[in-house]
Amino acid sequence: MPPSTMRAVVYRGPNTLRLETVPVPRIGPGELLVRVAACGVCPTDIKKIQYGLLPPPRIFGHETAGTVVRAGARVRGFRAGERVALHHHVPCLQCHACRHRAFAQCAQYQRTGITAGFAPAGGGYAEYVRVMPFVLPGVVRIPARNSFIEGALLEPVNTVLKAIRRLALLRGDSVLVAGQGPIGLIFTRLLALAGMRVIATDLLPARLKLAREFGAAAVHCPAGPAPSPARRSAPRAPRPAAPNLATLIPRFTRGRGLDAAVITVPADDVVGEAQALVRGGGQVLLFAHTRRGTATPLDLATVCVDEKDLIGSYSADFQLQAETARMVFSRQLDVRRLVTHQFPLAQTARAVELATHPTPDSLKVVVTPGAPEG
Repeated sequence: MPPSTMRAVVYRGPNTLRLETVPVPRIGPGELLVRVAACGVCPTDIKKIQYGLLPPPRIFGHETAGTVVRAGARVRGFRAGERVALHHHVPCLQCHACRHRAFAQCAQYQRTGITAGFAPAGGGYAEYVRVMPFVLPGVVRIPARNSFIEGALLEPVNTVLKAIRRLALLRGDSVLVAGQGPIGLIFTRLLALAGMRVIATDLLPARLKLAREFGAAAVHCPAGPAPSPARRSAPRAPRPAAPNLATLIPRFTRGRGLDAAVITVPADDVVGEAQALVRGGGQVLLFAHTRRGTATPLDLATVCVDEKDLIGSYSADFQLQAETARMVFSRQLDVRRLVTHQFPLAQTARAVELATHPTPDSLKVVVTPGAPEG
């Protein structure tokens, strides 16, 4: 039997997270109660915490995996003791948006189906969550050989796979992935697995090294390589300027230009640069431009005359959940390599701070409510 109360990290206003004691959610006959084992820190939640986009109180966290502790009387297919990865958004599949496969625009999809209390907001920064009936089709069992962390990272992998499916690519095409944080590295790996030639960019050499290991055919640091310490015994010759992308891309694509560019950083200047580097009829995909109200100057003739598509992709597609699970659980995409920091529940604020301001040695940050507080 679960306890009557639990610990949860409650959002109380912009940049304010507090560890509190709250009631364990009550479940209905068609719902699950899950004890949270791992929850990834996602930029979407960071944005809500930083900018106060939703009224408090809330319990955030949606990249969640854990153990079923109770299944409602009407639930079929899940039972107590099973290890599961959760999926917090599932569309109705019947509305006008769904018929156009614009699932993220579906009214049901925009409801969050997992909560630890207060207004549903994911709830993964808590010890227990309630899983509502309409999101049960997205719940996936975690195989015995795989970890809760692998289960928790199904959701971000799903978002990337959905985005890649929006691109009109042929095997052997050349794709720029701008930014090699956790999401950028997932793009690099999945595109490489699909037979694309990926050029990966990032400001941190360690991330570019990992991008190579994830399948990038070429890597580029826009700021140039960091200089190594000079020896005292001999002066260093001046370092030649690093080539820029405008020089590298024609060589990489044999003069054709990029077939697509994926922008995983919210940098407007990178969008303009990518537009110039893709070939006529190519595509630029925005994945990180989620803050509204920014005015970005674009050369719209490149969209009209050059037929360069500017497209976006947001959130996940539960219809890709089984394929995502196969990739992650088979370790074709070994998401364990992305996780650099784990924090117990009481240190969720520290986890969010690190994910907000990453260090050279940090990538994916995960909160582990079931781990010892040490």
